[in-house]
Amino acid sequence: MSDQKKTVSVIGGHNCNEDVGGLAEKVGKIIAEAGCVLVCGGLGGVMEAASRGARSAGGLTIGLLPGKDKQEANPYIDIALPTSIGFARNVMVACSADIIVALPGSHGTLCEISYGLVYKRPVIDLGNWNRTGMIAIDSIEDLGDKLEELV
Repeated sequence: MSDQKKTVSVIGGHNCNEDVGGLAEKVGKIIAEAGCVLVCGGLGGVMEAASRGARSAGGLTIGLLPGKDKQEANPYIDIALPTSIGFARNVMVACSADIIVALPGSHGTLCEISYGLVYKRPVIDLGNWNRTGMIAIDSIEDLGDKLEELV
């Protein structure tokens, strides 16, 4: 059995409203409290809010950046990994996860959901995506229990 920490990729829009940002921040905090490492695309919006939540709870955050400059990472990323591959980094965000949490977003988020399902990663739906194969939970309060169950 591996001693590696479990990784949870948080995916969602690079722009988000206050409600979605608040949800993402709670998600990040729950991930850290579960002892998991948060992985995301490392930029703004949902990625920044989730990273902020994880850091506030003492968690570790990894950002898989689309460009080649670590300075592009939001201020809550502990480990910035530039990929220089643009949107193709979505594959890495999905594949590197033990579990994926999908918040509201757009085409990039849907792409990451699809890759997650292709790679047979559990994808938790917090964005009303309603895609076959995703895991629906009733509320954010259920996320911690679901992570514990899946880890």
